[in-house]
Amino acid sequence: MIQVYGVHGSPFVRKVLIALDLKGIPFKLIPQMPFSGDAEYLKINPLGKVPTLVDGDLTLGDSKVICQYLEAAYPETPVYPQAVTDKARAHWYEDLCGGRVSELAAGIFFQRFMRPLAFNQQPDEEKVAKIIDRDLPPLLDYLESQIPAEGFVFGDFSMADLCIASPFFNASYAGYDVDPARWPALAGLIERVKALPAVHKILEKEAQVLGLS
Repeated sequence: MIQVYGVHGSPFVRKVLIALDLKGIPFKLIPQMPFSGDAEYLKINPLGKVPTLVDGDLTLGDSKVICQYLEAAYPETPVYPQAVTDKARAHWYEDLCGGRVSELAAGIFFQRFMRPLAFNQQPDEEKVAKIIDRDLPPLLDYLESQIPAEGFVFGDFSMADLCIASPFFNASYAGYDVDPARWPALAGLIERVKALPAVHKILEKEAQVLGLS
């Protein structure tokens, strides 16, 4: 059985767990905090990040690499668009939203959720304001231009939709939601992705783990 090392609440672990669920692939989640300094974990992922996937003799880190492997090795239920140009765009959205967008959303999450909970510190609202008012809007404007008013980016739901929406689930845990008046297409996509059974199930588990339910 496939093993996934990681924790609920990580948008990158979330992506892999949902891909596995959509493909109907059995797996076992092995709890592992990122950057914990765990010597045994560093033997299989020297970066110390999560997730890491183990499938038989194969060990992979990085959620994008993992999902691309799952798509190639278990193609029966595709989770990426099949047309070459659409797949390329999906990988671009995955890179953009797994990179800079996730970094900014994580900044909100760290300041407003992790600092009070894990470190007993007050959030730095000046930093949060810079993210919300200066850094995020140009990226949200771009995403708004790429997303249809209804449905999903490539017609059927794909990992592109999840990758776009997922950082904002974490920001929402910290009290930030995309303004539907300013970015209606993006806000609508986030809600549609959240309502999908495979996604909803994982988010419910996260809420339990994070003490939000």
